[in-house]
Amino acid sequence: MIDGPVYVQRIAAVLIESSVILVVGMAVAVLLLRGLVAVQQALQRRQLRRFRPLVDAALRGDPAALQQLAAIPIRHRLLIGRLLIEPLIDDRDPGRIASTRDIVRALSLIPVADGYLNSRLWWRRALALRAIGLIQATERTAALVAALDDPHPDVRAAALDALTDLRDPASIPAVVVRLHDRSLHRGRCAAALAALGSECEPFLADMASIDETHRFNYARALAICGTARSRPLLAEWTHDRRPDVCAAAFEGLAHVGLDEDAARLAIDALEREEVPVRAMAALALRGWRGPGDGAIRLARLLDDEWPVAVNAARSLRSMGLEGAVVLETCGARPGLAGELARQMLWQQDVRC
Repeated sequence: MIDGPVYVQRIAAVLIESSVILVVGMAVAVLLLRGLVAVQQALQRRQLRRFRPLVDAALRGDPAALQQLAAIPIRHRLLIGRLLIEPLIDDRDPGRIASTRDIVRALSLIPVADGYLNSRLWWRRALALRAIGLIQATERTAALVAALDDPHPDVRAAALDALTDLRDPASIPAVVVRLHDRSLHRGRCAAALAALGSECEPFLADMASIDETHRFNYARALAICGTARSRPLLAEWTHDRRPDVCAAAFEGLAHVGLDEDAARLAIDALEREEVPVRAMAALALRGWRGPGDGAIRLARLLDDEWPVAVNAARSLRSMGLEGAVVLETCGARPGLAGELARQMLWQQDVRC
C-alpha cells in the first residue's frame, strides 16, 4: 500500500510533467503558427510585387496587361483588388476611379465584393462596402443603403462612407430619412449630404413640409447642402417656437446667403433671449453689406456670451469698411469686447 505523502508527491509530479508538456506544446504551436503566418505574408508580398506592374500598366490603358490580369487564377483576385482599391483611399482621383472601375468589371471582381457583403465577418462586409463606394459601382446602391441597418456600427459607418464616395442621387431619400437615426454617425451623415450636394434640397423641403417634428435636422441639413432656393423656407423657420430650430434656420441662412428680408430677420434676432439664436443670427450676417444697422447691433454683442461674441466679431470683420470702423471704435473698450475687436483687426491686417 502506497504511503499517503508519497502518493501525493507522485500525483504532483504527474501534474507538473503534464503542465510542462502542455506549455511546451503550446509554445511549439505558437511558433508554428507564427512561422506559417510569416510564410504566408512573404508569399503575399511576393505576389503583390509580381502583380503591381501589371495593375499599373492596366490602369494606364494597356490592353495586354489587362489580358494578363484576366488570366490570373481566381484565388489571386483579392490581391489584385487590393492593389486597385488601396490607392483610391488616399487620393480618390477621378481618372483612376474610372480606370479602376473598368478593370474591376473586366475581372469580375464585383461578385467577389457581393460575397463579402454577405459574410458573417463584419470587417469583410465593411471592406466590401468601402470598395464598392470607391469604384462608384452605382448598380450596388441598394446594397449600400441596406447596410445602413447592419447590426455592427463599423459596417454602418462604412456604408455611409461608401454612399459619400458613390454620390448616387438614388440614395438621397435614404440619406435624408436617416438624418434622424441616432445609430448612425452624425458626421458621416453630414459628409454624405455634402457629397450629394444641392440635389438633396428638393427632397429635404418635401420632407420638412410633412415632418415638422424633425425640422431642426432638416434646417441643419440645408446648412450643408442648401442653396438660395431654400432661403424663403429657412426664413420662415426663424419664427419657429423652438429656439433650436430657429438657431438652425439662421445657420442655414448663413450657408445659403441673405437677401434684405432675411438680413432684417437676422438683425432683429440679435436681440433674442436665447444664446444659440443670437449666436447663429450673428453668424448669418457674416459678409452682409446691405442696408440695416447690422454692424452697430453686432458691436453690442462683443461682450456677450462667448459663442455670440465670437460670431459677432467675425461678422464685423467680414463687413468691409463699415465693419472695420466699428471694430476700430470697439478696440478701445475694456474686457472681451476690446480683445475681440483688436484680434479681428489684427487678422484683417495680416490677410491684407
